[in-house]
Amino acid sequence: MSDSHGSVCWTELMTRDVEGAKSYYGDTCGWTFTTMPMEEGDYHLAMLNGQPVAGIMDMSGVDYMKDAPAHWMSYFAVDDVDAAVEATKAAGGKCTREPFDVPGTGRIAMLTDPTGAEMGLMTPEPMD
Repeated sequence: MSDSHGSVCWTELMTRDVEGAKSYYGDTCGWTFTTMPMEEGDYHLAMLNGQPVAGIMDMSGVDYMKDAPAHWMSYFAVDDVDAAVEATKAAGGKCTREPFDVPGTGRIAMLTDPTGAEMGLMTPEPMD
């Protein structure tokens, strides 16, 4: 097992007011932002002292989130996302988005644990 297995490795804000969130967290936390175009829409990378610390995504138009309030999503590092998804299903959890690769980031899956809590699992790519 790697040293990062089981740790929180990323967090992102899902919101319908990206500009308001960027203003608030910029003022409150001192974050600056870099925008990365993605297939699902722009991803806003929050930076602190030149390092990425969080992400912000617009959840408007995401069908499965139409009734969800704005929220922070945590991702946990695992050594093998695919194996962890199967273990989650076997334990009574559900996979809400099957594993997919994000170049330069890692392999990710979205799940609901057996207690009903939503989360992400990620096998992160090594950082330079």
